[in-house]
Amino acid sequence: MKFGSVDNPQDLDLSLPQDHIDTAGVLNRVKDDNFPEIFVGCAKWNKADLKGFYPRGTKDELQYYSNQFNSIELNATFYRIFPPEQFSKWYDKTPNGFKFFPKLNQEISHWKRLNEVNAVVDNYLNSAINLKEKLGTIFLQMHSNFAPKDFDRVVHFVENWPKEIGLAIEFRHTNWYNDSAVSNQLYDLLERNNISNVIVDTAGRRDLMHMRLTSPTAFVRYVGANHESDYTRLDDWVTRLKDWKEQGIKEIDFFIHQNIEKESPLLSAYFIKKLNETLGSNLKVPNEESNTLF
Repeated sequence: MKFGSVDNPQDLDLSLPQDHIDTAGVLNRVKDDNFPEIFVGCAKWNKADLKGFYPRGTKDELQYYSNQFNSIELNATFYRIFPPEQFSKWYDKTPNGFKFFPKLNQEISHWKRLNEVNAVVDNYLNSAINLKEKLGTIFLQMHSNFAPKDFDRVVHFVENWPKEIGLAIEFRHTNWYNDSAVSNQLYDLLERNNISNVIVDTAGRRDLMHMRLTSPTAFVRYVGANHESDYTRLDDWVTRLKDWKEQGIKEIDFFIHQNIEKESPLLSAYFIKKLNETLGSNLKVPNEESNTLF
């Protein structure tokens, strides 16, 4: 994942900004004594990208991956709409409790740019629902040049999204966040419709770190820089997630990318261990038994 990559991460301030003033309110309204659901995963499961993760002789990569992680950010669905049968096969290969978090297809986000997309969305969802209870939050990633001038398209899309299916939206044009009039309208729209506001943490785009939750689900896409600072950045996230847990968060969906993807499982295992130690979760640490990542 090259988005937001930099050559000099050591020269940048990569600390987490303070929470948006309204984030606490979103969480406190749903606060109870229940422990949040936590999903941590990579963006891909293929052996070509995750070199060194799979033991020699692994025959089915998804089957092995899903017994090490509890989730996957499914980027393949951005490039093609798979038939229902493919989603059913993925369902059958994975254990109980595993979840897929698929990206909406590029025809919706990049080609038609949310304009007259009802038929495409219906086609996509008719396939994706074959994941049944293993279907996690679906996420929409808009093109970096999709600007607030087309806000009406976002309103129509959000208000017509089926409420029984979780949705998160990622905007990459900086004007969604640096213009308070626009951002406040956006946050209100997402909050009223219980849609998660994706937080993208990547070294080269700190302007996307809005830290504004619009639902009790935090959807975080973390991009490492293949640098030692990746670990301290994850430490900061563990601290922030602990704060959100204490404020009442219901679900944490955290997906770890690297510009060199083969290091993603290593970072993920480090992060999961820290979560277990700090939040009291009991997530499986990938490949811990074989000690190949430590």
